[in-house]
Parts: sequence; structure tokens; C-alpha cells
Amino acid sequence: KSVDLLTLEIEHVNIEALKQLKAEGLTIHPDPDALAIIQDKGLQKLFYKEKGIPSSRFQLYANTQEIFAALADDDWSYPFVQKARKGGYDGKGVAVIKSSDELDELLEGPSLIEEAVDIKKELAVIVARNPQGQTKAFPAVEMEFNPKANLVEQLICPANISDDLEEKARALALRVIESMDLCGILAVELFLDQNDELWVNEVAPRPHNSGHHTIESCFTSQYEQHLRAILDFPLGATDIKLPSVMINLLGEDGFAGPVKYEGLSESFALGGVKVHLYGKKETKPFRKMGHVTIMAPSMKEAKAKADQVKSLLKVKSWPNP
Repeated sequence: KSVDLLTLEIEHVNIEALKQLKAEGLTIHPDPDALAIIQDKGLQKLFYKEKGIPSSRFQLYANTQEIFAALADDDWSYPFVQKARKGGYDGKGVAVIKSSDELDELLEGPSLIEEAVDIKKELAVIVARNPQGQTKAFPAVEMEFNPKANLVEQLICPANISDDLEEKARALALRVIESMDLCGILAVELFLDQNDELWVNEVAPRPHNSGHHTIESCFTSQYEQHLRAILDFPLGATDIKLPSVMINLLGEDGFAGPVKYEGLSESFALGGVKVHLYGKKETKPFRKMGHVTIMAPSMKEAKAKADQVKSLLKVKSWPNP
């Protein structure tokens, strides 16, 4: 109540409290009604279906017993993806079931099952919208995932796709933010299938991991754009200054405890390398500890330098005394 406008850094919040504040006259961006849809992946999928936004076939289930019954009725074939309706984050709350041998990995509680898209590339587009209805889209990025942790390991900007697909990806992301009547930043994660069709995977109504490279590589960062959007200023230019690769710094497998960074000095010595550490004191396998953005005049140079950084910079832990 001490502020004129409220914004949020994560969607997993008390929606009823936000609705109460909204009813008392506080301006909130993103709006609690949009947040209620986004924080429940089941409601998200129903929203896409209602609005005719392309997304993979799905069904909602209350528990694993209902899923087993659906499998017995041959409603689903392998592989399929299960997502917890609430609380998923950074790869948690998602199970990719490739065969009947993996059914013991099903998540308990309310969830959805969706058809596994035959993915060629995973893309993301950060879009922004202000209360006047002005919108802007950042260039599409290409995401490469860690297969074990199921979270983004490397991001490439601009994505290696045709100009036509780039335009379609931006248009689809803008369609989502306008359909939700949302003000602020929205990260729209997309699948590009083997037939070059685009599908909306899911969204995040906040500055997002897929936009961290914008801090250095774009004329307007996603953070500045979010503030411009919620404060109803004109939106900033989203052009790329230089091609970039962003690497998520993940805790090395087999290391847990007080964090120890190896290769920081060597990485700093490389031109165009920007290291962001998140200040977490403890590491554990695949914990997100920071990110590095690597920029160069060409994507080929940026990728080569990113490979250097990946070989140099490791997140480990100090041995127990």
C-alpha cells in the first residue's frame, strides 16, 4: 500500500492477495487475472485452446490414477510430457515419459499430459506491452537444454532461423501478450517442429532467463523494457548490438557445498565476455549460479568463444574441512 504501482519478479504468488489489492485501487502489472492463468499450466493450455493459439494436444488429470486409466484406454502414446499444474520452475515439475518403463517417474498431484512435439528447435521471444497498447518484440533466441537437468544450458541470439520464421515467431508471441491483455514483459517459449510449424510451449510474465543476454547485447535490456512498459513510457528499441551466446552457469554434477568458481580470471581475460554471478553461497548439481554473455562481431566467433568459456569456467565446491 506504500507504492503507486506493484510489479512482480515471479508468478508463484498469492493471487487472492493481489486481487484484494487491485480491488482497493492499486495498479498491478502484470494483472492478477493474467497471473492466475499463467501460474496454472492447466489454465494456460485451456487459454491457448480457447484463443486458437497453436499449442500441443493436452488433457488435464487430477492424479496418477486417472493417467494410468487414460493409458489403459490408449489415450496416449509414448513419448509424452507430464507437467505439474502449479509450482514448476527451472525444469522441476516436468516429466518426459518415453516408455512404460518410466511410469514410476510420473508426478503426483494435479497435472496435465501433453503430446511430445517432434522438436527441431526450441525458441523464445521476449515481448513487451504498455497500457497504451504499444508492443515490441525482441529477436527470437534459440535455446539448448541440458538433457539431465531439463533447463536452458545455452542460448543463441539471433536464432538460426529464416527471416520468415523470425517474423512468425515474433507475431505469435505478440498475439499471446495481447490476448492476455498483459502489461510488462512476457517471455514466450516456442517449439519449432520438423515441419517448421510453431507451437507455444509456455510463458513467463517477467524478465526471463531467455532474455538475460539483452543486458549487454541489445539497445534496451529486458529489465529496462519491463519498467518502460509498466510505467507506460514508450518502449525501447530491441535491435541487437552484436550476436551473442548466453551460457547458464550450473553447479557441476557431483559437487555440493560452499561454492568455488574455477576459471573466472581466464574467462574475464577473453574480450566480449560478461560474467554475472548471482551471489549464491551454496552450490549443488545443476543449480543455476549465474550466467555469462559472450558477444562477438559474428555468431561463429561468439560460439567459438562460448566453447572456450564452457571449458574454462566451472562451478564446484570447496572440500569439507
